[in-house]
Amino acid sequence: MQLNEFFKQFKRPALAFSGGVDSSYLLWAAKQANCDINAWFFKTPFQPQFELEDAQRLAEEIGIHLEIVEYDVLQNNDVVENPSNRCYYCKKTLFTKLLEKAKEAGCDVIFDGTNASDDINDRPGMRAISELGVRSPLRECNLTKAEIRKLSKEAGLFTYNKPSYSCLATRIPTGTKLTFELLKKVERSEKSLFKMGFSDFRIRVVGNSAKIQLKTEQMPLLLTKRVKIIDILSIDFEDILLDLKAR
Repeated sequence: MQLNEFFKQFKRPALAFSGGVDSSYLLWAAKQANCDINAWFFKTPFQPQFELEDAQRLAEEIGIHLEIVEYDVLQNNDVVENPSNRCYYCKKTLFTKLLEKAKEAGCDVIFDGTNASDDINDRPGMRAISELGVRSPLRECNLTKAEIRKLSKEAGLFTYNKPSYSCLATRIPTGTKLTFELLKKVERSEKSLFKMGFSDFRIRVVGNSAKIQLKTEQMPLLLTKRVKIIDILSIDFEDILLDLKAR
């Protein structure tokens, strides 16, 4: 089924909009199809500020109003305990909230940006949204990540080459309790590296240390910026480690 045909099944969808490659293309395609879509961005301690800014920019560029809902997922103790299926509890909490908001706005369905390349078999978060009846137009229309990037570029969306970015909670080892302070340490550190020219990287928390994971081609830049990186990251972490296996 083509996306245009998929949209025709619903009168007023609500989209869980992250500002990433997939949901950005989905929002643009809905607008092109004259679909009466509502876009909602949940701002939680798990999303860095730049994700919100990207979402606002994309929505403004294509002419769709963006609803921003701030919600502290750290109120949910199942999330705070950070078990292996933490994503299930987080998605269940957030999408339940979105269902309430969408119903108040007169929406008849919720979309998310899952695409046909995503492995849904071992993803607790996917189980949560499935239980809530969330639909995934990109996956159901068999659009892969590569195709979405290509179509996004053709559409002139600045997100077409945006690196995939998982939430900040994924930087914390399973079983380590999540706190606002710890998440902020990661966000500050990654923001600093972004400003130095790094992209598509991660800073993982290992005890009281920060482990940097980079693409191989960015290793020379790390050596150039080594002293500055140590100075900045040492504000929040005792030791700075480098993952030599690269991302």
